Amino acid sequence: MQARMANPAVAVPGALEALQSLSKAVSRTGISETTLELVHLRASQINGCSVCLQMHGEALRKAGESNEKIDTVAGFRDAPHFNDAERAALALTEALTRLADRTDAVPDEVYDEAAAHYDEQQLSGLILSIAAINVWNRTNVSTRQVAGAWS
Repeated sequence: MQARMANPAVAVPGALEALQSLSKAVSRTGISETTLELVHLRASQINGCSVCLQMHGEALRKAGESNEKIDTVAGFRDAPHFNDAERAALALTEALTRLADRTDAVPDEVYDEAAAHYDEQQLSGLILSIAAINVWNRTNVSTRQVAGAWS
């Protein structure tokens, strides 16, 4: 497999640094790194981004998360491996990633559940992180970036 072109984040001067700066800002909000990686993995599952699936699965394993937890991210609602805050973040991830799937893109119950577990700065960081992983997924998928090529 070969990419159609260089990753747009690398091809556009300053884009990679901007995306990395956004991630650094989010990491200072106090959201656990595990939660952010779970969010990134779930959005990447929805979007079919093999680059990010591999990257975030590896990051979770390196952080000590169990294979059972990583393997059941798509079934987080029913799997016993997630706490309520993680479930809320993952539900918000699904809503923000699938904006066009329903008329009320982010239902109040999804937003309110996330807001019950995260303060305003953390919730803002979570929303920005979900938006950022969707940027990465869309650039990788559209240009057919190859999983493992950045490792």
